[in-house]
Amino acid sequence: MSTLSKITCVEDFRKMAVCRVPRMFYDYADSGSWTEGTYRSNESDFQKLKLRQRVAVNIEKRSLRSTMIGADVTMPVAIAPTGLTGMQHADGEILGARAAEKFGIPFTLSTMSICSIEDIAAHTQAPFWFQLYVMRDRDFIERLIDRAKAARCSALMITLDLQVLGQRHKDIKNGLSTPPKPTLANIINLMTKPRWCLGMLGTKRRTFGNIVGHAKGVGDLSSLSSWTAEQFDPRLNWSDIEWIKKRWGGKIILKGVMDAEDARHAVDSGADALIVSNHGGRQLDGAPSSISALPHIAQAVGRDIEVWMDGGIRSGQDVLKAIALGAKGTMIGRSFLYSLGAMGQAGVTRCLELIANELDITMAFCGRTDINNVDRSILLNADLFDQPGRG
Repeated sequence: MSTLSKITCVEDFRKMAVCRVPRMFYDYADSGSWTEGTYRSNESDFQKLKLRQRVAVNIEKRSLRSTMIGADVTMPVAIAPTGLTGMQHADGEILGARAAEKFGIPFTLSTMSICSIEDIAAHTQAPFWFQLYVMRDRDFIERLIDRAKAARCSALMITLDLQVLGQRHKDIKNGLSTPPKPTLANIINLMTKPRWCLGMLGTKRRTFGNIVGHAKGVGDLSSLSSWTAEQFDPRLNWSDIEWIKKRWGGKIILKGVMDAEDARHAVDSGADALIVSNHGGRQLDGAPSSISALPHIAQAVGRDIEVWMDGGIRSGQDVLKAIALGAKGTMIGRSFLYSLGAMGQAGVTRCLELIANELDITMAFCGRTDINNVDRSILLNADLFDQPGRG
């Protein structure tokens, strides 16, 4: 029996990733800000929701197929934008995009990726989404948007919750850098990760591919760190969405909405979808979990905009619960990174298979045959999170 066939859940991938990915990059993926309370509640709050099992229902023909902003998807799951993905595994973004394309779900490339927009376009056929951080250098942002257009990206995802950076203790203690600084501790740790090191030796992609050589004054790694520290723009506001939307001219997704009032602003902006997300618990520690914020936001906007959810999804059951509470789609970040770091493209494919299988079987146990007909009636305690922030 192959190693892949023995993997039965995302937690198996996480345990493998701990062993295979250098500490600073594993910790970058698997951490939250400050006390990590919000990071933990993103996952644990899913367990509070209880499913309603039904029997003697004809469940022979079932379908997980759906759409996300008009795109056909084999299940209502997309790969979320994650920074430094190419440091979890060599050429990580390319491998993730290929796995998503073959499986039939969307892939989102982060501004802070290792592989560039052009790299993904050159190695895939299906259109992908591009996630945009709004930075002070507006000329760079405009060029980034134009590059995404040229790469046939089918949607632009604007992250709204990174005007300032939440303090992530593990990154500070590890001295996070790309590539790792040659300190004694890092060298010792890298010596225990031969698979990762061999992969990195075999690729030229080891820094931020969308930034180095494209942003003014950023020609190499030495100038990159000072540039990024100065670039996140605290002045970001709803009027910025207007000029981005005009420049882009295509579909817009807004990520980082955790409040019903902000959700209404998202509707008014003309965006095609919003994502209920607290940045994986990496920004405001003490914010509610994404799943607990979802019902109130979904109710506030109704059918005026597609509502998706990101944060804490580790299984098909989590996807089903999010759909039941009003999400039209979901996104996976850490589940993707664990599987990528553990086993590359094959790991990501297996992760998607596991999520789809559990989603399908759980939906069947709840007496439903079409993911598009799932609603809160499949939950025994659907009103658990009806009050904002309750968890």
